[in-house]
Amino acid sequence: MASNRKGRINEELQRELSTLIRSLKDPRVQQSMVSVTKVEATGDLRYAKVYISVLDKDKSKETLKGLKSAGGFLRREIGSRLQLRYTPELVFELDDSIEYGTHMFNLLRSLEIKEEEDHAEG
Repeated sequence: MASNRKGRINEELQRELSTLIRSLKDPRVQQSMVSVTKVEATGDLRYAKVYISVLDKDKSKETLKGLKSAGGFLRREIGSRLQLRYTPELVFELDDSIEYGTHMFNLLRSLEIKEEEDHAEG
């Protein structure tokens, strides 16, 4: 039952952070399209790892710095919006799962093309 509660809290954190990040006035964050892909809170809800995806990969480091500097503000807003005993400290990380998925798709596609070429020759 505890994992179900943690899952719901992760979803609520993700939803609220997505809304709050859009309202940030930091130019490092406003310049690029940022989306929160996943949130993983620890069991005691002291820390939450926030995985973000940035559309413009060149600005991802600057966006991450902007989010880290706004971490205190985001944590305070989360604390006022969600009724939790502890408001988790936010740890931001870049999510490369979309990039990894694209890479795997391209690898599989190249195998299919090579297989088709082999069948055409033989």
